[in-house]
Amino acid sequence: MKKITVEWCHLDKEGKTCDRCAETGQGIAETVQRLQVECRAKGVEILFTETKLSEAQIDQSNLILINGKPIETVLPRTTVSKSSCCSCGELTGQEESCRSIIRHGQVHEAIPREFIREAICRVAGCC
Repeated sequence: MKKITVEWCHLDKEGKTCDRCAETGQGIAETVQRLQVECRAKGVEILFTETKLSEAQIDQSNLILINGKPIETVLPRTTVSKSSCCSCGELTGQEESCRSIIRHGQVHEAIPREFIREAICRVAGCC
């Protein structure tokens, strides 16, 4: 069986994360759960891991890795950027900017479920 690992990296401060990472995390969880069922019949196992980051690693927060590759390298016409994140700032007590992606000319602070699905499907080849 082919294995695909989806890793979600996000700031974790005393069990809390920022709003955009929380939205991304919910999208990953739902998408992976659906794809685990869909892809199993095609010989592909989708595994999920969560990496909790410290404040010192905030530049990696809201990062999705698929078999070790950042989502922006899997999806065409997608780049990574940073934008101000008030929610992270509330957690750390200082101004923060964290990861967002730009695709089709639009900035996405929380990574949309359809992008997550497309990226996993591109790597897995099962969708």
